[in-house]
Amino acid sequence: MKSIFKINDILDNELKINCEWKDNLGELTLTNNSKKNVKVAEIILFVADMPFAPDTKVYGEGFNMLSQYGGTVSSCNPITPYSDFGHYKLKKPENMNQVYNMALFSPADEDHLIIGYASCYRFNGWIRFNEHVLQIGLNCENITVAANETIVLEQIYIERGKRNDILNNLADAIGKNHPQLPFPEIPTGWCSWPVFGPFVTSKNIYDNLNEIKKRNLDFKYIQIDDGYQAKWGDWFDFSDQFEVGVDKICQDINKQGFEPAIWVAPFVAEPTSKILAEHPDWFVQDDYGKPLASNTVTFGGWRCAPWSILDTTNPEVLDHIKNVFKKMHDEWCVRYFKLDAIVWASFPYGHRQDKTKTGVEAYRMGMQAIIDAVGDDSFILVANSPMWPSIGVVHGMRVTCDVNRTWGRFKQIAKECFFRNWQHNKLWINDPDTVLFLNRKRTGQMGPDGLIFEDDGSISQAEFLFNAAYVMASGGMVLGGDDVPHMNDKTIELTNKLLPPTNVPAEFDDDTFTVGRAKISDDKTIIYVFNFDDEAKDISVKFDGCFDITDLFEDKHIGTFKNEINFKDLAPHDAKVLICKRTK
Repeated sequence: MKSIFKINDILDNELKINCEWKDNLGELTLTNNSKKNVKVAEIILFVADMPFAPDTKVYGEGFNMLSQYGGTVSSCNPITPYSDFGHYKLKKPENMNQVYNMALFSPADEDHLIIGYASCYRFNGWIRFNEHVLQIGLNCENITVAANETIVLEQIYIERGKRNDILNNLADAIGKNHPQLPFPEIPTGWCSWPVFGPFVTSKNIYDNLNEIKKRNLDFKYIQIDDGYQAKWGDWFDFSDQFEVGVDKICQDINKQGFEPAIWVAPFVAEPTSKILAEHPDWFVQDDYGKPLASNTVTFGGWRCAPWSILDTTNPEVLDHIKNVFKKMHDEWCVRYFKLDAIVWASFPYGHRQDKTKTGVEAYRMGMQAIIDAVGDDSFILVANSPMWPSIGVVHGMRVTCDVNRTWGRFKQIAKECFFRNWQHNKLWINDPDTVLFLNRKRTGQMGPDGLIFEDDGSISQAEFLFNAAYVMASGGMVLGGDDVPHMNDKTIELTNKLLPPTNVPAEFDDDTFTVGRAKISDDKTIIYVFNFDDEAKDISVKFDGCFDITDLFEDKHIGTFKNEINFKDLAPHDAKVLICKRTK
């Protein structure tokens, strides 16, 4: 299919692109044939007439993990609340759809076409299209290419075939450039954010720690999220809510036989932080030589904003980052780090000390400093992060927006995650956000846009099980987000049914995500059935062979079925997790 694309051979009569194809993989270089240095803002690598009809379905990735796109060739729109363009102010041409990293075109009754970047060392890639044209290119951030210099660009992957096959093939191609960081387990644990938000206290942590141990909830990590610190950026100064130091709490968690996990936003600082006052030269600068305020160029931040952004091309900054994480690792006994708001280190805004580095390179330098500080025994989870720039420098990736206790959000994040199921255990360990079982009518819950919303307390039991089934179908991490002292025996039992994680993401028949399958072994398959609709519906599930089938949540043997099982009038917002064991 790559033959439909024409390489954009000559740019400004000075820059020449060369592409060598090896099967479906294009290796690209850029040569400056002039006698002078040239600044390059962006490169259109390939162009083609749009080969698909305007109503052809499309899915595209975002630059930020909170951004995803879906629709058709003629109208591809954000499927999340936080687009790269509307929310984060990244630029795109008018009258063009633009996605990042990969695009999947799905014409009816034809093979799918995937266009994706198989590397992200220096430049972030995009795909633009409308009803008439299809373009593939890179944001080069005004780098200088010296006279007669040749630079290596990112690799491009193009293939036609079955949906799941070509997604997995792209993941394999990426893995050859950026091997997945190894970690021996899929983490499980409890997170303070969905129940307490930034108002978490030391008592909340101890109460939940004690109850988790008492109730035999099979979690390993206790994750202290945002709220423990006095200021963003000053990670060793604690808020009044933590009269007991966080270092002591982490040590106590460890002594109780659990592992402490800590939330950090390592690359940003709030306006009144000590680090900003004492080291303004450590930050990305604006045009006037002052620390760049995030709200002047992009979304300012959801809390304690506007932020300033640490310049990770500055060696002193890298030393500071290493010292922060080494202390948490060595003295606090932390082996699990949730890093948030890290996309800001990769944005193409402001002036860095090393002007030869792109935002992608600066971000990866910062992440490598953290890896070097915490060593091989630690798990690094990222959220609000750049997607492809994170490949190979993180263990875990949040792949959805934040969960909250509303049906609309349950439905939304399940689809967000399922579009990314192919990434699990290929690029990183997927984090689908927390599983919830308790209704709470509560104000003060904060989203990643800084807006306060209310958990309305109206979630049905079926909807909570839908959320649990979705978390399990991700194949990834399982974190609880309820106040454990308020959980009853039934919700404890349901949570433990999800543990340990399967580590096998469901593959779905299509992007309605109604029926998904996870092959656990030759004799065992888990089938997931989801009704996203507001009405009951009949769902037929086909499989190859004869299976004994048990409903996991109902703990009920349904029967033995050959080649098919049918659900008549599956309730709206309901889901089934079917444990299928092959019979002879």
